[in-house]
Amino acid sequence: MIIKRTKKSDALSSEITSHSSYLNRRQFLGQSAAVGLAAASLPAQAIQTHEASRNKNNGPAWLKQQVAAAKETAWGKDETLTPYSNVTQYNNFYEFGTSKEDPYRYASKFKADPWSVEIDGECEVKGTFTLEDILSQVDLEERIYRLRCVEAWSMVIPWIGFELSSLLKRFKPLSSAKYVEFTTLHDPKQMPGQRSVFSTIDWPYVEGLRMDEAMNPLTLMAVGLYGEVLPNQNGAPFRLVVPWKYGFKSIKSIVKIRFVEEMPKTTWVDLAPHEYGFYANVNPQVDHPRWSQARERRLPSGLFKPNRIETQMFNGYEEEVASLYSGMNLRKFY
Repeated sequence: MIIKRTKKSDALSSEITSHSSYLNRRQFLGQSAAVGLAAASLPAQAIQTHEASRNKNNGPAWLKQQVAAAKETAWGKDETLTPYSNVTQYNNFYEFGTSKEDPYRYASKFKADPWSVEIDGECEVKGTFTLEDILSQVDLEERIYRLRCVEAWSMVIPWIGFELSSLLKRFKPLSSAKYVEFTTLHDPKQMPGQRSVFSTIDWPYVEGLRMDEAMNPLTLMAVGLYGEVLPNQNGAPFRLVVPWKYGFKSIKSIVKIRFVEEMPKTTWVDLAPHEYGFYANVNPQVDHPRWSQARERRLPSGLFKPNRIETQMFNGYEEEVASLYSGMNLRKFY
């Protein structure tokens, strides 16, 4: 007899996919586009077939092979996946525009190969490393995580990646390294949002984590989703995934990782500190100044089927991460 211990991060019964559907993931991929066409809240002209949307990446052959060989894990195995069409056509990636459809529309020509990442700051090993260097020592795996946006919508995504901690350890951070700072590519020629005269963001986009958050086993560096290389609009080729925090913490298209002693000056904290805190932990008891965070709209959703659900503390990962914030006032450190 198999005894299953239920954790708070386990899927709700209303979210469970049939076992046969989960095992037949490739079939589900094809079906998901049809679901997205019927139920997504995107404008009709923005909805494309899965085959069209999946072409929005230009990863190298070696990366495609490594992603395709990723090991399946038990993470989120009972979750109902968000249709591929929603995951790839409804995005916040202001480097390509402020509309949810802009990344899908304008990222198709983005060049994510070759790619390199600069390592600097309070660490023994510094330098610039190619993506192939970084991935040469890791085994990729699939983890299905919930993604909760600060705007009160959410998704469930099958990411392909590896634990951030395994990468950070290779650079031997010093005891003085209390935080990790991440920076997105700054390339206005490729990223129209960065050259917009209406942008209020001081580019490049910067995010950060406390060191213990970065080293937590849940924190993932993703290079793929749905069994394939990350589409450009989803942060190709190299992005962060922190599932218990609001989505803006999961920075995309990373080109620099820096170990620092002081809390880094991050983009949204700098832009609107009264609305976006450094920690950005999903907390249904702490509202955004302009809306409630107690509930969320799980995509796909529509006018007549809004698909609203209760938001869980730490996005459902309380058992795994609550100890990181023991004794902290989570209303003050939001």
